[in-house]
Amino acid sequence: MKQLKLQNTSYKVLLQSFTEWLDILGYAESTLYNLPNHIKEFFYWLEKKNINTLENIHTETIKDYYQHLQLRPNETRGGSLSKAYLNKHQQALKKFREYLQKHNYKGFRIHLKTEKDSNQKQVDILTQEEIKELFTTTNYSHQRDSFKLRDKALLVVFYSCGLRRNEVVHLDVSDVFFDKERIYVRKGKNYKERFIPINSYNIRILEDYIFEARPALNIYNSTEALFISQQGKRMQGQSMLNRLKEVIRKTENKELQEKQITLHTLRHSIATHLLQKEVHIEIISKFLGHSSLESTQIYTHLVKQL
Repeated sequence: MKQLKLQNTSYKVLLQSFTEWLDILGYAESTLYNLPNHIKEFFYWLEKKNINTLENIHTETIKDYYQHLQLRPNETRGGSLSKAYLNKHQQALKKFREYLQKHNYKGFRIHLKTEKDSNQKQVDILTQEEIKELFTTTNYSHQRDSFKLRDKALLVVFYSCGLRRNEVVHLDVSDVFFDKERIYVRKGKNYKERFIPINSYNIRILEDYIFEARPALNIYNSTEALFISQQGKRMQGQSMLNRLKEVIRKTENKELQEKQITLHTLRHSIATHLLQKEVHIEIISKFLGHSSLESTQIYTHLVKQL
């Protein structure tokens, strides 16, 4: 579907504007790539139906398009599109509706039920013992002390502080307030700023990294980034994920290694652990930087599964 060519000028402009809006809001690169592609497919379908303005898109239009998706063959694997993939198209349409609403257009209505995938994998959550094991493993996760200290500091911001991948990538040294035991998140989702509390134990871990390990990595002394790569540049999300995978590998814990663990798993885990400790959901929502309590409700379901 990436090869689709739009002819309608207004759709082309809308697609470009929508993509820029997502970028400004700080969405991950994968989101910036996938959501506009789904909207592009929607626009292409509209053109084939001779629907060339937003005013001609009605609720039934959206339903007809979705029925088209349900019947469309999977060009890669054959068969029909998976329910997970259909849900991604729904997500794109809903995000596009949000974009239009933010730009004072209220006529784009969507009434679609989320597809329930019986084969959908359960979200993996780490136990508190597994988290402790990861922290312990950073003592021998690499030959170089600077890498070991950086690995431990990464666990602090992703688990103890519950930050998102993009938020961690954009942290600067000046965002760590040692005296106030706070971390300033300037690059939060939807550009929402917030302060995250951090206890004295974790502050000391960040201090060790910043004052002992970071100077060895900041070889060109040219970046204010909190986390620096081996090349002396701002560390990116994929490199952080690679370090997490290496720490997991070093544990030699087969059960832990079999889990589908990502950087976001650490955020899921701290939220779940806070709920288990009966921290009020509104406090957790503020801690995670959620725009509404609905986003935090998922963790109440995860706790019931454990």
